[in-house]
Amino acid sequence: MSNLIFPKDFLWGGAIAANQAEGASFKDGKGLTIVDLLPTGKKRWEVMTGQINSFQPIEGEYYPSHGAIDFYHQFKEDIALFAEMGFKVLRVSVAWARIFPNGDEEQPNEAGLQFYDDLFDELINHGIEPVVTIAHFDVPVHLIETYGSWRNRKLVHFFETYATTLFTRYKDKVKYWMTFNEINMLLHLPFVGAGLVFKEGENKQQIQYQAAHHQLVASALAVKACHEIIPNAKIGCMLAAGSTYPYTCHPEDVLSAMEKDHESFFFIDVQSRGQYPSYAKRFFKDRHLTIEMEKEDEKLLKNHTVDYIGFSYYASRVTSTDPEVLKNTTNGNVFSSVENPYLEKSEWGWTIDPKGFRITANQLYDRYQKPLFVVENGLGAVDKVTPEGEINDDYRIDYLRKHIVEMAEAIEDGVEIIGYTSWGPIDLVSASTGEMKKRYGYIYVDKDNEGEGSLKRMKKKSFQWYKKVIESNGENLD
Repeated sequence: MSNLIFPKDFLWGGAIAANQAEGASFKDGKGLTIVDLLPTGKKRWEVMTGQINSFQPIEGEYYPSHGAIDFYHQFKEDIALFAEMGFKVLRVSVAWARIFPNGDEEQPNEAGLQFYDDLFDELINHGIEPVVTIAHFDVPVHLIETYGSWRNRKLVHFFETYATTLFTRYKDKVKYWMTFNEINMLLHLPFVGAGLVFKEGENKQQIQYQAAHHQLVASALAVKACHEIIPNAKIGCMLAAGSTYPYTCHPEDVLSAMEKDHESFFFIDVQSRGQYPSYAKRFFKDRHLTIEMEKEDEKLLKNHTVDYIGFSYYASRVTSTDPEVLKNTTNGNVFSSVENPYLEKSEWGWTIDPKGFRITANQLYDRYQKPLFVVENGLGAVDKVTPEGEINDDYRIDYLRKHIVEMAEAIEDGVEIIGYTSWGPIDLVSASTGEMKKRYGYIYVDKDNEGEGSLKRMKKKSFQWYKKVIESNGENLD
């Protein structure tokens, strides 16, 4: 593996999200947010897609985010473990409703601000740089109930106030920022991605793309504020990435794959290039969608583009125009895909495609010519604790090794990648299923799907492996 070369200042680390790790959902003045309304079980998907009829947790349902892994109280212990692995960075998110519990207050909640001061200080004391996502599936519920969330232009102002508050407070502690996590998820999980709830008979596409416009303007305003308040900072966007392959070389399949990729590229095209792409304008025209814009919007988008492209990569996708082929569609991931006969799948049906990682990185860099930051990549799997207390997750090591090799190949291709924060360095609540048994971490957390367990932290075999990877700057993957 000695032929793999990473930049000497490469940012190795891990990534977590407030709503999947912190818990303490009603602590120190925090307000209710999107994920606090996601139960486990059958109702979860209905809520995630905007089919919701209650803006309060329902009695008798279990909400895993409310307690999560209690990172809110145990972050010092967890950060010490990350430091032991040698993390250069930790990607975290701020819970919007910890700072502005309702989202529309004039003054922030000091207890929430202080928590993140303490968190960032602890990271810095261990030599770990925070990478901060401003909005990671985390709209305060009050903004959904009162304003209709991102369908309402007023959210732009509330988000700008929130982002500016963070930049002002943490300007001496945080250099790397991201605006919206997996912004393209708005099209696939509209409630999770943007707090959108639909009424019968509404034009969902119209609402989704209008909400997208508001998020894109809000993102540009955040970039503007960040550059003004913290001139040496870098602020990026974030895409749920994964190239779409045509099932055959039939031109209709190839065109379909291109259009699928456009769904996601649309957001990053605007955030990175500063204008709506021509294919999006045709898409709106063909579907009779009208995006309401204010006079200054186009100028804002043009003048305040992101510094880098953050992206998650878990799987590639396959599309076809053949109705018979479409019968073999897997919904293991949020992105439905025709099954790829050449690839294996995870226990949750996610396609495992390391080569696709290299393809996706090249595709993004060719398109944008801006630095890339891999901010999520990992394997969700069932981990077993042996009677001796060991967790031998060789399958995770194998998955990560193969992906890191392909990341190195992408760098050799000329792709500028500044860092890699694998998803879930410590077990946390799965965003898609709400499960704990779908584990990603190098650190095991004793908690089950029903919320039972001691929360004890235990190192897995992959803990020492990733420590060696970081120590060797990616040269030792054995």
